Amino acid sequence: MAEIKDPENTILMDLKGGRVVIELLPDIAPHHVNRMKELARAGAYDNVVFHRVIDGFMAQTGDVAHGNAEKAFDLRRAGTGASDLPDLPAEFSGVPHDRGTLGAARSQNPNSANSQFFINFNDNHFLNRQYTVYGRVIEGMEHVDAITRGEPPAQPDRMISVKVAADVG
Repeated sequence: MAEIKDPENTILMDLKGGRVVIELLPDIAPHHVNRMKELARAGAYDNVVFHRVIDGFMAQTGDVAHGNAEKAFDLRRAGTGASDLPDLPAEFSGVPHDRGTLGAARSQNPNSANSQFFINFNDNHFLNRQYTVYGRVIEGMEHVDAITRGEPPAQPDRMISVKVAADVG
């Protein structure tokens, strides 16, 4: 088991295969970290699908408007939505997009990240300083590696539960 050093800045994401533990980076990207915690605490990420999963690249999820497998799931629109909260300013840094890092998905506008994010399967350094890195998987990367591939996958996997570790008893 990974040691959770800062429960307030650690995400526990349950996938079909098991738990993924994500260490957030509040010193690097405070706005993105706060948004993820806010949406996790609201339950907005629960049951949201991985709508874009590219082998050797990354798994993208977080479309809280169209990606909920139980409420408003629309595979044709998954990946086009966001939360009702305002978009976030880019928080680009020198932290590289290494395997297991969490990056903020966005449109062509650098300041358009909102609720969607991706987890890198490989080192994707061509993304460095173009997409905000705000976390890294510290345990359970094998469960991320097992996410069903596709754009979108015919039978997409989902985040069963996403919680802030400080809130879990």
